[in-house]
Amino acid sequence: MKGNDEFGCLDNPITSEGKPPNPRTPSFGQQSPTTDGVLKPCKKSLVRHPALVKSKALDIAIGNGYEVENCGAEFTPIIRSGAWADIGFRTRMEDVYLRIDDFTHDYGLKKCADVPNAFYGVFDGHGGKHAADFACYHLPRFIVEDQNFPEEIERIVASAFLQTDTAFAEACALDSALASGATALTALVLGRMLVVANVGDCRAVLCRRGKAIEMSRDHKPNCNRERKRIEALGGSVYDGYLNGQLNVARALGDWHIEGMKDANGGPLSAEPELMTADLTEEDEFLIIGCDGLWDVFRSQNAVDFARRRLQEHNDPAMCSKDLVDEALKRKSEDNLTVVVVCFQSNPPPNLVAPCARVRRSFSAEGLRELQSLLDGLGN
Repeated sequence: MKGNDEFGCLDNPITSEGKPPNPRTPSFGQQSPTTDGVLKPCKKSLVRHPALVKSKALDIAIGNGYEVENCGAEFTPIIRSGAWADIGFRTRMEDVYLRIDDFTHDYGLKKCADVPNAFYGVFDGHGGKHAADFACYHLPRFIVEDQNFPEEIERIVASAFLQTDTAFAEACALDSALASGATALTALVLGRMLVVANVGDCRAVLCRRGKAIEMSRDHKPNCNRERKRIEALGGSVYDGYLNGQLNVARALGDWHIEGMKDANGGPLSAEPELMTADLTEEDEFLIIGCDGLWDVFRSQNAVDFARRRLQEHNDPAMCSKDLVDEALKRKSEDNLTVVVVCFQSNPPPNLVAPCARVRRSFSAEGLRELQSLLDGLGN
């Protein structure tokens, strides 16, 4: 499933049974063609509906963000990536992914052009593919069109998720056939800074010298923190499902499901959790996958598997396919989508376990026997 990274194109083109991802309404910005027929992005940025937040869209507090502990000298990543997707045992494909190795160039920006910059995303649709398509197309645009980009990057990314959710609500109000939902996870690389934002149960795992570092947390209704938030907002968790209907606690879309979201909020949140890390020379690659992968792989297991494959062929696209194929062998029952992002030009090195220093000591009896032996040799 290799595609191009031209501006405005996706690795896997948007096709939602003929539905356009961008209904042309003034409410969330149109695109106008240039003289050469290429679409250019509208410069108008959306703001989240005031009824949905108590603060301005760009004043969202990132109180639930995390930072990964880092070590080592400053390091410039060499970015390579690949992706693979498979319908699996499902009757229709509802996953979408985005893979952009040169983010600012592909979106016509000169900012950050002199440092590595890339953007990746996986969007796992449910109840249809429209929400996943919409998020894949619009979310990165809300990031780059923000006048403060790339400063305040965590606040901008969080705001982009909320703007995408609001824009999709407006689109669904115009065309009810678009009604659906999607989990979403994005990874943004700026220089050596990695910013991962997650809504739902997709997962990103960083390989740091062979060790799996989880860069996201699955938002399941049974999680204590999510359950408390859900119940505080009038929702409930029944048999592991939010209001007995959804098996995720956060998602984009799903405005059509009664009791999930409304103008005053609701138990189903679209606000992402963010985790950041400064990449070092020990960081080898990042695996991003929808829940179909993690249903059959533990995080460390996936890192070990991918590391062996990269040592064999050093190809992130082949590694993505290897992970998908292995998940199918392990009987994953969901759509499968994987993006692998390498931060080094060389394959992961072999890890040599340090030899343990064993301290040996003699007993008093042993010393006497040794002394007796030496005395005998001297005679």
